[in-house]
Amino acid sequence: MRQNSITIIVPVIKDKIQKLLDQLAVIKTDLDNGNSQDFENLDVIHFARWAVIDHGKSWINDPTPRVPKLVFVVDFDGDVDAFFKGFCRDSSDILDKVYTFCEGFTVADQRDTESRVSFLKKYIVKDAAVYIGAPGRTVQQIKDESELRNHIRKYLDSRSWEDVSANTIHKKIKEDVLSNKEKFSFLGNKAKMPGINWWGIGFFGLILLAILAAGIYWIGLIFLACFFGVLLLPIVFWIVMLHFFYEKKDVNFTKKRSGLDSSYLSELEKYEDFINQNQFTQLVDMKEGKVRLITIKAMFALSRTLIRFIFVKGKLMGIPTIHFAKWVMFEDNSRVLFFSNFDGSWQQYLGDFIDNSGWGLTGIFSNTKVFPKTNFLLTGGAYDEEHFLAWSRNSELVTNVWYTAYPKLSIKNVNNNTKIRVLLMKSLSERQAAKFLKLI
Repeated sequence: MRQNSITIIVPVIKDKIQKLLDQLAVIKTDLDNGNSQDFENLDVIHFARWAVIDHGKSWINDPTPRVPKLVFVVDFDGDVDAFFKGFCRDSSDILDKVYTFCEGFTVADQRDTESRVSFLKKYIVKDAAVYIGAPGRTVQQIKDESELRNHIRKYLDSRSWEDVSANTIHKKIKEDVLSNKEKFSFLGNKAKMPGINWWGIGFFGLILLAILAAGIYWIGLIFLACFFGVLLLPIVFWIVMLHFFYEKKDVNFTKKRSGLDSSYLSELEKYEDFINQNQFTQLVDMKEGKVRLITIKAMFALSRTLIRFIFVKGKLMGIPTIHFAKWVMFEDNSRVLFFSNFDGSWQQYLGDFIDNSGWGLTGIFSNTKVFPKTNFLLTGGAYDEEHFLAWSRNSELVTNVWYTAYPKLSIKNVNNNTKIRVLLMKSLSERQAAKFLKLI
């Protein structure tokens, strides 16, 4: 089943902002205490968060007067309309408690499922790019496969397997699991790991090879030359133009961690590292002008393409810790929000990004205000680790409420559990069975 992600940004009634913050604090406390029924009623929500923006700290001391807003981000399974209908029906209590402090929300005696759906849909903001670490896996499938892996682990620990071949162990595991028909009935449905779309990637190459195979060598060469000329030369020109006419005039972020607001850093850090998973919410303002807008949209288009065709196996640019992440542009493309749900510590997460995808972060965020000094769009910036980490903290927002459906599972766990399920139902050679056992 396909996963979806929605971002909703609603203006808050100014004199109700503190009451909203208090209500969100109550919800957060309930979640911390294990009371998450409102998010679990549908059993389709992977992650969800509420964050208040444009109230309190402004990361660049933005003088622009802004209306406080409530941001809601939810990653879920299935159809958008079906989700809205189910969520507004089955979780109406929590929605009413939150959005009663927002502008335009239906008065109490006129609220119903349809009015709530209509209100929320009105404030949907289109995503610029969305990454999913375990595409195609529903919440229920992730939980089922985790239970399967735990059962197998317990079964293996229940006896000695000395001098028993890996192939035999695999067969014994399969027999034991299939004997629990009711518990593991989901195994009757076939599952598979998503794969890289080599057909899409190779389509252009196949066209060229067909031309060459037909003996029309010179046409192939002309076609190739035209492709690189038409595609690459304008890109090179654009990057050079950016550097000499824009990057050299940029106001750069030069603070180090020691120069940041220590009390605000403490507030951010108190929301982290309670479980293996963490979250990150970031708000930045776009640099003015069409050149910057065209550049960041081109980077988002590249991101969407790579995410769709390449990064489908649990790693984004080699980073194996991200469950869901996305960028959103709003207020006439003048501002950018970034959201991420990831494994491990904040420092480790951004360090992985710098090591594996510093060019991608730089290519996107160098188009936003007061970023560390960048050269030729893709260098500098995030690779200036000291200033980049300070910039990341300085543009980070407090996430007032955060929900995760499977807090004990890393994205590596999720993907490995699917591999275990798939391999369990196959006939394996001794070598394949040995690899299967290493996954458990």
